[in-house]
Amino acid sequence: MSDARPSLILASKSASRRAMLDAAGVHYEAIPADVDERAIEAELSGAAPAEIAEALAVAKAAALAPSNPGALVLGSDSLVVAGGQRFDKPTSRENAAEHLRFFSGKVIELHSAAALVRDDTCEWSHTDLASLTVRDLSEEFIEYYLEQEWPEVSYTVGVFRIEAIGVQLFESITGDQFTVLGMPLLPVLGALRERGVLPA
Repeated sequence: MSDARPSLILASKSASRRAMLDAAGVHYEAIPADVDERAIEAELSGAAPAEIAEALAVAKAAALAPSNPGALVLGSDSLVVAGGQRFDKPTSRENAAEHLRFFSGKVIELHSAAALVRDDTCEWSHTDLASLTVRDLSEEFIEYYLEQEWPEVSYTVGVFRIEAIGVQLFESITGDQFTVLGMPLLPVLGALRERGVLPA
């Protein structure tokens, strides 16, 4: 590229996604994408959760691509389904407690998606699924948990950070650890190698 702009832009302010890329040795610039997630979800009402997560990942990347010509923009999104219901980020601490009460004793399906957009083209996208079995949560634990983790978990769809005490919510987890963290990292790294962002 002719200018100093990084070849990769992460369309996110997510600390966990940044940490994944940092640990993997990926050089990028993080710029939060301004998209109306609720409007996109409304347009896709009735679509499969994986399809919605992928659409949101593409939309986030596409929002930044026009102002960063030639750069690869990485968008990512996660979506939670439990008991047949889809959950967004909690709107308040009480709402977070309601989510946790509902999750208690159930299996959370966590759909994580990523997409790479350059200019006006989505060059690659991928979704992955992890299943997390939530143990029976007491009111005492929910209160203790939110005392420790609020407001940090207000930015997460499942009301947990698996890399923190959120791990105490679960009995078992099936799926890739990076998917649980919010981005299917291994497929992302493969796609970046294919595009010359990382050495093959």
